[in-house]
Amino acid sequence: MRKRWLPGYVLAVAIVYLLSAAAWAWASFDDAIASFKPLETIQLSKRQTAILLRVEDPAFYEHAGVSIGAGHGVATISSALARDVFLLHGEVDGLRGALQGFYRGVFNCCKRIDLGRDVMALVLDARMSKQAQLALYGASVYMGTHRGRQIAGLDEAARSYLGKPLATVTEQEFIRLVAMIKAPNHYHPSRNPAALDERAARIAALLAGRCAPDGWFDSEFAGCAGQRRGAEAI
Repeated sequence: MRKRWLPGYVLAVAIVYLLSAAAWAWASFDDAIASFKPLETIQLSKRQTAILLRVEDPAFYEHAGVSIGAGHGVATISSALARDVFLLHGEVDGLRGALQGFYRGVFNCCKRIDLGRDVMALVLDARMSKQAQLALYGASVYMGTHRGRQIAGLDEAARSYLGKPLATVTEQEFIRLVAMIKAPNHYHPSRNPAALDERAARIAALLAGRCAPDGWFDSEFAGCAGQRRGAEAI
């Protein structure tokens, strides 16, 4: 008899957990954003935006925070921001802070199956415009470590790795910065230049229409392997 009730019980607990996570995120949004928000945000050019979205979140303007699609699986810019704002860097106090500690613990333990971040992404997308999300993501996305310092944001990455502001980088240079986002300490221009060269070349081929992702979860763009045109070295 107990075995019959177990699936229903687990489902009920999961639903309560997700609803509570959504309610917490809605109530905590302003404080979490205020404590997380960088001093400056950035505005990408139209072409830079197109490149970033083609690689990281092709359905960005259509989805409500969560999505599944070729080349990125279930990862979206909104979900990445929700993780950073609600679970990694944003801070809230009091009872909401205690709940934040609980949600962080669940995420750190079970992030592969935890859907808490996904409902938080729905909340973030409902509370923040797409343009504001892009500006915040561009200013805060983790871009690896350089000379012992963590690099946050595309402009800081351009200044650190290229010695110039983001507004002045070439398209090929921007492609290489975007190529780093997936795993910035692996696709690092000084520590693993060959891996960065290959990923940037795959992205350049993808943008040129010479290939396509090999399924939903092909964020490595395996279908674009072996194409080395269009990516200059950082």
